[in-house]
Amino acid sequence: MALMDKHKQVKRQRLDRICEGIRPPILNGPMHPRPLVALLDGRDCTVEMPILKDVATVAFCDAQSTQEIHEKVLNEAVAALLYHTITLSRDDLEKFKGLRVIVRIGSGFDNVDIKAAAELGIAVCNVPASSVEETADTSLCLILNLYRRVTWMHQALREGTRASSVEQIREVAGGAARIRGETLGIIGLGRVGQAVALRAKAFGFGVIFYDPYLPDGVERSLGLQRMATLQDLLIHSDCVSLHCSLNEHNHHLINDFTIKQMRQGAFLVNTSRGGLVDEKALAQALKEGRIRGAALDVHEAEPFSFSTGPLKDAPNLICTPHTSWYSEQASVEAREEAAREVRRAITGRIPDSLKNCVNKEYLMAASPWPSMEAATVHPELNGATYRFPPGLINVAAAGGLSGAAGGVESLVTGNLSHGIAPVSHPPHAPSPVQSAKAEADRDIPSDQ
Repeated sequence: MALMDKHKQVKRQRLDRICEGIRPPILNGPMHPRPLVALLDGRDCTVEMPILKDVATVAFCDAQSTQEIHEKVLNEAVAALLYHTITLSRDDLEKFKGLRVIVRIGSGFDNVDIKAAAELGIAVCNVPASSVEETADTSLCLILNLYRRVTWMHQALREGTRASSVEQIREVAGGAARIRGETLGIIGLGRVGQAVALRAKAFGFGVIFYDPYLPDGVERSLGLQRMATLQDLLIHSDCVSLHCSLNEHNHHLINDFTIKQMRQGAFLVNTSRGGLVDEKALAQALKEGRIRGAALDVHEAEPFSFSTGPLKDAPNLICTPHTSWYSEQASVEAREEAAREVRRAITGRIPDSLKNCVNKEYLMAASPWPSMEAATVHPELNGATYRFPPGLINVAAAGGLSGAAGGVESLVTGNLSHGIAPVSHPPHAPSPVQSAKAEADRDIPSDQ
């Protein structure tokens, strides 16, 4: 019996040698190390995993700041995915030792210091197209709500108000206005701005816009009227809707001074970024009646609460919790595209292979910028597939890492060294591009 078992073992070894090189190694055999990708401010990787599981190990951190991120992620993560609930300043970025690419799951990227990232050799990408329709639909919904006062009439009925007579109807619906013939002013005619303009025209709005960075002729192709200055737009608009990204140049674009340039009793809508509006100035204008009503989906301090901040007792105000971007379809599409961008970074070359790199201009100007030449990159990074490395624990069935909240216990105990060439961060001297006017630093950018 022992002789027969020994004969089978020898035969098995011979078969292994014959098949060597034409079959993948068994799961617990020697495998190539794979890069670590971290979802910083979330804990659900079920959408990203099918796209990345053959080229990377994906872990979640569920963090609100880099202080909550496990040391293993800070030391070994090559790529980071994030929403808008975590901020990465220069100090935060310097904590990551091997980070090469950051992908924002969404359009806005004001929560990442893209200049500092470029100087540290980190590409920053976004997903600009996934929520265009949702944000435009929400913007128009808020605009219509301000004109037709649906929210306040609903609230009045909830509070027991009866509207049976004409006089009672006039009282409860007071302030409701006709839309046709009103002028909607759009600041920032990017993807969302254009979508809002097309929708608003169908309701009878006359649409004007201000965006100094669009080429001549866009207004003719869309049938809109272009304003030469922001002041011109504010003076001629019955309702102003913000659709520009936030940067260091347009913080508090709507402030006490610009509010005084608006028409008396105009409406204001913001589904872009909270920092565009000085909420103290807005609250005062609402109380004084200079602004008839406002609708905000984004706020200076998030998560927003009516119990704190300058807007807590402001009248004629609608607030929603930064949800204009969301639908189930948009959420999945954004996560899938973000994962594909990470995959392009891992299997291709940075920044050339990236589809939506928002700091490419800074990256190319930063010196020194380590190029991803084939000679310095592990051959597995040039398109070949990866397999799970040995020594992993707590690996979910789909290839993800399971564990407790915070992501600390969800990390692996094995060594997850990767094949991406290490980055030698240049000295923290001022970048030679800081004086340049990059697209991301437009006064009124139209990325959204």
